[in-house]
Amino acid sequence: MSERQSVLAENHRLKQHNNMGKKRVIQKTEKELLQEREKVASGVKKGARSSKKIRVDEARVHIFSSYNNTIITLANEQGDVLTWSCAGKIGFKGTKKATPYAASKVAENIALFIEKAGIKKIKVFVKGIGGGRESAIRSFATKGIEITSIKDVTPIPHNGCKPPKPRRV
Repeated sequence: MSERQSVLAENHRLKQHNNMGKKRVIQKTEKELLQEREKVASGVKKGARSSKKIRVDEARVHIFSSYNNTIITLANEQGDVLTWSCAGKIGFKGTKKATPYAASKVAENIALFIEKAGIKKIKVFVKGIGGGRESAIRSFATKGIEITSIKDVTPIPHNGCKPPKPRRV
């Protein structure tokens, strides 16, 4: 083995030693970030779809916001679902689905459908404890949709589950 090859092998061994145990953070390139933004924008532009023609003046919007996702459902006064949308359906993945930004995009998606259907007034029912509650409602307000009422229907336990028995040591 020549001297140069042995020096290169030694350098390679040292580089491996320095990287052991370190976590590598994968950073996306600008091109990948742009593609991701375009995918989300195209998901919003598609809008929520429905198979039937709808003639409703007033509707209900149910916003379910958890730690992992935000789901918004549009229903008529009887409770029949007209359309629905969630952050994953638009194109968000992983932890990005739980963000307020994703919730506002979902609300914009439903707002486009509301405008197409000619719905003038909505009642909002909010359920859950996620970060997208307020931002979804704000998105409806900024789109110019008249919100007649906002009601929190998050289930709250009166006394909860029975606690475990005390330990006997």
